[in-house]
Amino acid sequence: MVNIGQIIELEVIKSVEFGFYLDAKNLGEVLLPVKNAPSDLAVGDTIEVFLYLDSAGRLVATNQQPRAAVGEFAYLKVVDTSAVGAFLDWGLDKDVLVPFAEQHRPMELGHSYLVHIFIGLDGRIVASSKIDKFLDDEKPHNFKPQQAVNLIVANTTELGYKAIINHSHWGVLYKNEVHQRLSFGQSKKGFIKHIRPDGKIDLSLQGGQETRDKYAKIIMHYLKNQNGFAPVHDKSDPKLIADLFGMSKGAFKKAIGGLYKQRIISIEKDGIRLLER
Repeated sequence: MVNIGQIIELEVIKSVEFGFYLDAKNLGEVLLPVKNAPSDLAVGDTIEVFLYLDSAGRLVATNQQPRAAVGEFAYLKVVDTSAVGAFLDWGLDKDVLVPFAEQHRPMELGHSYLVHIFIGLDGRIVASSKIDKFLDDEKPHNFKPQQAVNLIVANTTELGYKAIINHSHWGVLYKNEVHQRLSFGQSKKGFIKHIRPDGKIDLSLQGGQETRDKYAKIIMHYLKNQNGFAPVHDKSDPKLIADLFGMSKGAFKKAIGGLYKQRIISIEKDGIRLLER
């Protein structure tokens, strides 16, 4: 089924002076204006488009990519305000409206806010900064430890950072495990670290072979620039490791363990040393 607010591939079924008509299945024919179509588009081609309602309430298509589709979250900037709410730049010619009733606090021109994109009662795509009502931690999920996920940093707590997982659930990044600067609304790649008995989800920015390889490269780069020696090892203070390499002690131990097994480094009582090959 084809729905508005989603990116989808549709077939061109008719060419007219002002654009192309696409087969939107259950939604019927939809116009792709000529200004939003590639110059070489022809009947019979397929094209990836985004569907939405224009200012007159007509269904239209565009090949512009929004920063978030319906059901997703994004950090967007206010570019205009009016008597009905605030308008945010979300990557399309037509800005997305945040009605006053959907503003967590009054939005100001030039400021950016984390919002959820959804379809309002009138069928138009709108946004809301009341993000909690779109995240249900009671909703079932299939997340598993070490699974790679997409995160949006959404809040800070005494424990660390609350982040939205794959646009669907809350999770927590613990501050003592984060060794980089994170900002509100920032998108990051992360990993499911642990799912607690109460269903709450602990997150990590470190995990998987890809991350271990990245940290091993950081350590190797440091060693090569320091005459093959670093005054740290698996018993060193976590703060020293974080200051030198920007990683947790756990990530450091896994990385040097891998390098040691490959006989690339030796682990000595006063540090690690690059072996001559």
